[in-house]
Order: sequence, then C-alpha cells, then structure tokens
Amino acid sequence: MDNRLIQIEDKEQISLDPNFWNDADNAELILKELKSHKHWVQGYQEVKTLLDDLEVLFEFEKEGEASVDEVDEKYKEVMAAVDNLEFRSTLNKPEDELNAILEINAGAGGTESCDWSEMLFRMYVMWAERNGFKVTELNRQDGDVAGIKSVELEITGDFVFGLLKGENGVHRLVRVSPFNSQGKRMTSFASVFVHPMVDDSIEIEVNPADLDWDTFRSSGAGGQHVNKTESAVRVRHLPSGIVVECQQERSQHLNREKAIQMLKSRLYEKELEKQLEARGEIEASKNKNEWGSQIRSYVLDDRRVKDHRTNYQTSQTDAVLNGQIDEFLKAYLMNKVTAS
Repeated sequence: MDNRLIQIEDKEQISLDPNFWNDADNAELILKELKSHKHWVQGYQEVKTLLDDLEVLFEFEKEGEASVDEVDEKYKEVMAAVDNLEFRSTLNKPEDELNAILEINAGAGGTESCDWSEMLFRMYVMWAERNGFKVTELNRQDGDVAGIKSVELEITGDFVFGLLKGENGVHRLVRVSPFNSQGKRMTSFASVFVHPMVDDSIEIEVNPADLDWDTFRSSGAGGQHVNKTESAVRVRHLPSGIVVECQQERSQHLNREKAIQMLKSRLYEKELEKQLEARGEIEASKNKNEWGSQIRSYVLDDRRVKDHRTNYQTSQTDAVLNGQIDEFLKAYLMNKVTAS
C-alpha cells in the first residue's frame, strides 16, 4: 500500500503538467495506471475502516454498551470484506484488468447442445449485467432448429478478463431434454473460451500483408440493411492461422476495425500462453468438446452444479443459470493461488 500511495502521488503530479495531454496515448496510459492504484488502495482502506469499527465495537461490548450479537455481526461483515479483498488480490497480472471476448461453441449433441450454448450465453450475459458490465454481441451463428451454434461477446468493465479467465473449457449439461419425445435424460456439451481484449496500453504489430479478408452477409437479426449487404467480415492471419469474424456493426469499415482488435487479442493471448509454457506453468491444452473433458457439470434433475477442478458445488441450479456464478469464479482463482 505504501508503494501504491507513492505511485498515486507521482502520477497525479505528472497529470498536472500543462503539457500532459500533448501525448494523448501516454496520458491515457498514466490515467489508467492511476485508476488501478486507486482501486487497490480504496479496497484496502475500506477493509481497514471496517476492522477499526470492529475494534471500537468490541471495546463497547466490554463496557456493556454493545451486545455480543452486534460484535459477531460486525465480525462476519469484516471477514467477508477480507475474503473479498483476498479474492480480488488474485487479479494481479496486467491482462487481468482488460476487457474480455467470451466465445461459446456448441459441442457434441446437435440441437440439444445448441440449446445448451444459448443457456450459457444467457447465464454470462446476466452475470455481466448484474456486475454492471457492458455486453456487445460481436458474432453469432444460430442453430438449425434452436439455440446457438457459436457466439462471441465482448464484455467491458474492470477486471473482466481476470474474473472470467477460469471459465475456459468444456461445460457439460445433464437434463431431461425438451427436444426428446421419450423424455430421456440427455447429456450435451459446449465449450467456452475467454480471451483478453487488448487496448492501447498493449502494442501488437500486425502486418497488413499477412491478412486475408473475406466479406459476407450478416446471419442474425438486424434489419434489412444488415442482411442485404456484405457488411460482415472474416480475416485470417496467415502466419498464425487465426481466423476471426465480426458482424456487429452495419458498416463493413467498423467491422474491420473490430476484427483487427479481436485478432490482436488472440495474438496477445497466444503470446501469453507461450510465456506460460516457457515457465512450465501451463495447466492443460484446450480439451475436446465431449465426455470426460469438462471443467464443470450442470446436472439439473439432481439439482447440482459442480466444478471438477475445485470441487466447489451448489444445489442452486436456477440461480447459477441466472448468472450467479461468482462463487465458482472465486473458488477457481483462490484454488489456483493455493496450488501455486
């Protein structure tokens, strides 16, 4: 905290320089760093204030001016705040503060898996909205009968990538399928990939000569203009083989800009993975979209959602599918810190 307070003072002094905005990119970078330091200091000071209040209340209880129940209640409040601060402290890598691209793909299971992909889509959108994050749909391919074959979302807010990075992997659904006339219990799969969305603070060089562009008509709803013009774009990065699509905007030009940003995000993530491999910290390669490779199971008729990496589970299946997944995110990040 002492170091962060010094950093805040130094950067605030720099921001007062009359020539501060002459270099707009550098100015924005400094303000982002300043915001980050203030975020951590504020969290620390809030917990410290709660702890001070608890100590005062404890003294009052000794003097007979407060009850044991009041002290216990304040103690629980302090411990919850400490736990939350400890959880937040796991988000300590530069990429953790970035926005995220969340990609969902239906796996083995046909229509059932497409429906499961749409359920996951709804879950993450509700989680994002509950946390005050902005959600933008970048690309979507609907299922032949129902649901979604694939979808990409941009989720914007503080520490979104850090919070969601543990969602990478295969999610398994077990339920009595509404698409099965015999009412059989069905198992289906969908994969979730989370990529950090690079911003101006991270420089990624892309050579235009390495790009192969295609245009096509948008597939989703969006009015006559969107569906009748080739505004959607697809770009392939030839050296890496990475392909991204974007059909978010009505304008092909805007979709090209967003596609380049998405490509840079994938390239940045690839570089992060290389660094992890070099340090021997890579957990596992992305698993196949089928039985035995899932990170989490959602068993609806048994009312159980279980994360197979942390063993955290809950019987509140409806709440989870309505976006209440924070305890799963927390369990994964805290478990990762303990394991390391």
